[in-house]
Amino acid sequence: MVRTPLMPTLQEQFGQIDIYLFDQLLKGRIAPDMRILDAGCGSGRNLVYLLREGYQVFAVDADAGNVENVRRMAQRLAPSLPASNFRVEPVEHMSFDDACVDVVLSSAVLHFARDDAHFESMLRGSWRVLKPGGLFFCRLASSIGMANQVRHIQGRRYNLPDGSDRYLVDETLLGSLTQRLGELADPLKTTLVHNLRAMTTWVVRKNAQSGL
Repeated sequence: MVRTPLMPTLQEQFGQIDIYLFDQLLKGRIAPDMRILDAGCGSGRNLVYLLREGYQVFAVDADAGNVENVRRMAQRLAPSLPASNFRVEPVEHMSFDDACVDVVLSSAVLHFARDDAHFESMLRGSWRVLKPGGLFFCRLASSIGMANQVRHIQGRRYNLPDGSDRYLVDETLLGSLTQRLGELADPLKTTLVHNLRAMTTWVVRKNAQSGL
């Protein structure tokens, strides 16, 4: 099909969406009538399609500049959404109600945890706002496939070959957390990036009795 001037390009339609989040859309797990919260939205790269297609989008980030960028994008793509949907807050202290959204996105956020307590607090805050039966989509750095290439600092903090310091999860920790929280919607998927870092996709369906 030939694209007409009125048809958006793929770049315009989807932005820089994470390919594994795109996979969840293709599988029909994120539907237009759902409420989506991007917990640690950054510049909003995963929100372009959702805003354009009329999803009920919410987002938080600790960086005020990031939130202002997302608000401007929402004004352009989804002007009916109130500015209050987009808040300057850390994910561990979000002001949204308990169990208020169907999907929580956590893309490249949790590996910035300072220690175990901070990681647990960030995860608990992200989990609290998710409805029972809801979907938690998470991408985070891990030691999977990289155990011999990272340098231990303290606890779960490591220095990666790319020069960054990150809080790294592993398969055992994610398995234990999944048992507490719900059940995997997909098998764990880990991408090795030029042997510089490993990024794991962790997608969990929330059980009614789950908690942290």
